[in-house]
Amino acid sequence: MKVFMLGWEFPPFISGGLGTACYGLTKAMDQLDIKVTFCLPRMVSSKYVTHVKLLSPNSQRSAASFKIDKLKNVTFRTINSPLQPYSTPDTYQQRIEEVLRQKQKTHGGSVSLTDTALSGADYSGDMYAEVHRYAALAAELAANEQFDIVHAHDWMTYPAGIVAAATSGKPLIVHVHSTEFDRSGENVNQMIYDIERQGMEQADKVITVSYFARNIIISRYGISGEKIEVVHNSVERNGNWALAESGIEKDEKIVLFLGRITMQKGPEYFLGAAKKVLEVMDNVKFVMAGSGDMMHRTIEMAAELGIGSKVLFTGFLRGEDVQRIYKMADLYVMPSVSEPFGIAPLEAMDNDVPVIISKQSGVSEVLTHALKVDFWDVNEIANKITAVLKYPPLQETLANYGNFEVRKLRWKDSALKCAKIYEEALVAI
Repeated sequence: MKVFMLGWEFPPFISGGLGTACYGLTKAMDQLDIKVTFCLPRMVSSKYVTHVKLLSPNSQRSAASFKIDKLKNVTFRTINSPLQPYSTPDTYQQRIEEVLRQKQKTHGGSVSLTDTALSGADYSGDMYAEVHRYAALAAELAANEQFDIVHAHDWMTYPAGIVAAATSGKPLIVHVHSTEFDRSGENVNQMIYDIERQGMEQADKVITVSYFARNIIISRYGISGEKIEVVHNSVERNGNWALAESGIEKDEKIVLFLGRITMQKGPEYFLGAAKKVLEVMDNVKFVMAGSGDMMHRTIEMAAELGIGSKVLFTGFLRGEDVQRIYKMADLYVMPSVSEPFGIAPLEAMDNDVPVIISKQSGVSEVLTHALKVDFWDVNEIANKITAVLKYPPLQETLANYGNFEVRKLRWKDSALKCAKIYEEALVAI
């Protein structure tokens, strides 16, 4: 089986859960001897050369190729594009403007989008045009690849997947990790919604990460349930370690929020619960690890609630820093408003950290040994945080049973489900 896969991010080019999921799934496919060509919207900069093996390092206009040593059956192709995960039209425009400012500093004088160096093949004036330019370039790549199926992850790659499937005559699988309703609530961006819906309609099969997300796709996008398959995410095994090995001494309990600080993740409910916990417990620090468009508002909210000294903001963490923060944590809380899945709770449990998760999350479908709450019920979130921190037997039970539970969630099983979906799609054509 050969797969032409389109995604936003992949380690070491990672911004969040989508990259973690793509890595886990693709690594498992590699171990199953499924051949994958993975297409990404970015060039390989020099700071990543130690992580990857460049196959065509001098290509600037079309695509560069590279391989990662651990993945023998996976080849990566990157297209020079300013598209990034979790972007909106506004943040995309801000990124373009930042690129222009950097080029002005480098080259001097005025630089505009109409300049030869920035127009056409490198940067477009709006996100919609760039998504479709990327689709055209991905189709050119696909024309020179041998594959059996097209697998596109999330909305930004759907147009590319549609074109690649149409020009090759191969089936299209779209993988929904998040919808516009999850990210934006009722204030959806119509352009993004339209692209998502078109991708789902054009696809031969739709994979979603939970039944929670499947229901949104049926009710909000009008997609037939017969077309949608659920493949839950899994967790990359972390290995064994002891808390004492971290060398961290602390006399305060640490409650962790790790994720993008955006409306979807419910940071205001985390702070609301923190306020109530601190009214009955003083030896607690609340750590918010991540970045996002609500970062500054969340910092202001902590100050307004009078708990600023008890809330630490780390910014976006990666690699060993993520591992270190899990080792420090006594409890992980995910109060997401709408979470199609949510991999971070699995990572926390894999690190022997008990978790509290919102009932409005796909991961709640696969976890038994996690405390579950409605995201809006700040009082109940606070009560559960207090109970875990005050009663060590409860904390220990959740940690031990939770760790045992996540050991059963393997990316290999997720990859096998995807492979079965591929085969069904191929039989149907």
